[in-house]
Amino acid sequence: MNETISGVVGVIILIGIGLGIILGLIWGFQSFKVYSAEMSGHAEYAQAESSRRIKVLEAQAALDSASLTAQAEVKRAEGVAQANKIVADGLGGPEGYLRYLYIHMLDESKEKQVIYIPTEAGLPILEAGKRN
Repeated sequence: MNETISGVVGVIILIGIGLGIILGLIWGFQSFKVYSAEMSGHAEYAQAESSRRIKVLEAQAALDSASLTAQAEVKRAEGVAQANKIVADGLGGPEGYLRYLYIHMLDESKEKQVIYIPTEAGLPILEAGKRN
């Protein structure tokens, strides 16, 4: 009878150990799921923070580029304005410069056409005779 009792106690102990191992595995798996979710959240947060920093740096670079481009355009416009003033002054003022530009444009035009040139009174010289 002692052997039967010790056999039953051994089986109960083995069942208890088996249940303990199963419960430990279930608890460990649940703890791992929580830990994994927490680490995944940290990784997503770090990725979002990195993406935000990159976007901020790209926006700052675009702003700097636009500012420098605007400064370059202002400098170029100032240079063109000074060059135009020098040429205009050399040609007797703005009207002389505009007349020079007009004549230069006519010279470069590949299309030949009838042109009316204003006289001193501001009226065009009309064609004296009709072409045949």
